[in-house]
Amino acid sequence: MNENVDPARVEAKQQPLPSPMVSPSRPAPAPPTPPKSRRLAKWLFALALAVACLFAWQHFEDIAPTPDATPGSGRASGPPPQTIRDAVAAKGDIPLFVNALGVVTSLATVTVRTQIAGNLQEIGFQEGQLVKAGDFLAQIDARPYQATLAQAQGQLAKDTALHAQAEADLARYETLSKQNSIALQQVEDQRFLVAQDNAAMASDQAQIDAAALNINYCRIVAPIGGRVGLRQVDQGNYVQVTDPNGIVVITQIQPISVIFVVPEDNLPQIAARLTSGATLPVTVFDRANVKQLAMGTLTTFDNQIDTTTGTFKLRATFANEDGALFPNQFVNARLLVDTLSGAVVVPNAAVQLGPNGNFAYVVKDDDTVTVRNIKIGPADAGRTAILSGLEVGEKVVIDGADRLREGAKVAVRNSPGPVAARPGPDEANASPGASGQGAQAADPSGPDQGGERPHKRRRGEDPTAPAASPP
Repeated sequence: MNENVDPARVEAKQQPLPSPMVSPSRPAPAPPTPPKSRRLAKWLFALALAVACLFAWQHFEDIAPTPDATPGSGRASGPPPQTIRDAVAAKGDIPLFVNALGVVTSLATVTVRTQIAGNLQEIGFQEGQLVKAGDFLAQIDARPYQATLAQAQGQLAKDTALHAQAEADLARYETLSKQNSIALQQVEDQRFLVAQDNAAMASDQAQIDAAALNINYCRIVAPIGGRVGLRQVDQGNYVQVTDPNGIVVITQIQPISVIFVVPEDNLPQIAARLTSGATLPVTVFDRANVKQLAMGTLTTFDNQIDTTTGTFKLRATFANEDGALFPNQFVNARLLVDTLSGAVVVPNAAVQLGPNGNFAYVVKDDDTVTVRNIKIGPADAGRTAILSGLEVGEKVVIDGADRLREGAKVAVRNSPGPVAARPGPDEANASPGASGQGAQAADPSGPDQGGERPHKRRRGEDPTAPAASPP
């Protein structure tokens, strides 16, 4: 053993190290408690999760199919029938319309200009006034032309006197010529002089007519009937024939026309109807296509097709007695080309669209529905013509078709009054997007009044018990 080793150090190394544990006299510190806001958030999250689970359970209970009840249990076998509304396919007429944008165009627009130069002495109209053909519009100073007329009349009187003298001389010369008292050449010269006087008198008369015409031009009248626009020149100005704006513009508004364009595909049918002598009515609506403005008839169509747009122009004429149509006004025109008579018609809501095309749910006598493929034809605001697939008298579903399937049981709950194929005012004014897509309509007598989802009974409930109100 090494004698240099210190025994005290050896004992110190052999002694165990002090335990890191806390002295029993001092208790261990407790873990920090979470703040109150964090604890409240946890409780709110737990409450929201519980409410979500409750609503999910109620939803799955509502849509879960009811198991078949045992005999004598008092429950109906299978799911309850779906509440629907139906309509009867009827025979009716479907009008074939062509809708287009149009512009109101005047049949005649005249810029009133002066035909002579002079001082504008008088304005005989009010701006915006309705005038008739021949009404007084303006007066130009006629005194220079009246002086010219008087001068021409004086010259005519002079030439008339010379003509009378020449004729008298000719008569004497002819008498003397018969007596061989004068030369024949003198007689011939006198005859030419009489002819010259006749020509001078004719020229004078022409000058008189021209001067009278200029005086007549001094009084300007309306060439057509219509509405007077804003005057282009004021009283007192010197007007000339070369003035570009004229005095005023008159636009005919009664009658008036509407020019609209339609696709060239409609030309054969429209041309055939006009050639046969048929009268095609045209109805125009305002720019928003809401208010009806006037009704008229189709007059003619253009002689060529616009190759850039593939359309052609048509002109319809309107009496416009109330002045509802104004020149250059944008309108919506609806042309009735023909009428499909004796067609099978159903409400637009009866037409459904599926992967294989259009179809309809037909209600059978045993209160079940069957899917019927149909071929649709023209449609209007509330009805659709069925070319094939349905017969007159068959009942089709118009409301509640979103959950139907082949052979499903239904319960018909129609509103008071017969449901005909012809739409009511509400269906006729419905937008095209809602028509023909099986959109549900509000039924005053049905269980889904007010847009609420129909209540379905849960499993185990008594069918005769009143339905609970939705939360």
